[in-house]
Amino acid sequence: MTMLDFERDTSFASLLPPMLPKLWTFALRLTGDRHDAEDLVQRACVRALERADAHLRPDSAPLNWLYSIVHSLWVNELRARNVRSRSGVAWDDEMLENVADGVSGLPDEHASHQQIVDAVERLPQTQRIALLLVAVEGFSYREAAQILDVPVATVTGRLSAARQAIGAQFGIAPRRLRPVLAETSK
Repeated sequence: MTMLDFERDTSFASLLPPMLPKLWTFALRLTGDRHDAEDLVQRACVRALERADAHLRPDSAPLNWLYSIVHSLWVNELRARNVRSRSGVAWDDEMLENVADGVSGLPDEHASHQQIVDAVERLPQTQRIALLLVAVEGFSYREAAQILDVPVATVTGRLSAARQAIGAQFGIAPRRLRPVLAETSK
């Protein structure tokens, strides 16, 4: 490792600590479990540190890249769990030494927000992730598309479907953007 490599590695490493709270919050929303979120963020940081030289360009946004890593690792984890469940190896929380407390210290403690949180959790994962990235984390549609490695139109469609699904859960009819043909032909 040359001195230039060391400086580049340490400069990226110095960017990580301020980003950790956002990454952990995103991971917690993806996984729904503190233990899984902690593991996911840790694996994402290790992967980012290992690959920063090859993948992180001076004109790129490190936080977006890290969100992309977190998302990719979580999708891989879900696939692995699915394979394990089909092979008869079941996940058993009883085997864990540290069972995460899914309630204490979370913003979800407030009852007024619980219905919204439940509605978001009932969304299909693709819609939920798009909604979390744009509405909660504040990414633009383009940034969310880059993080998810999908076209912007796909993010737009997922967000529209998510908003309609949440609205339907609360009895809110979707807005019509165009008048119905029968109404305009009168």
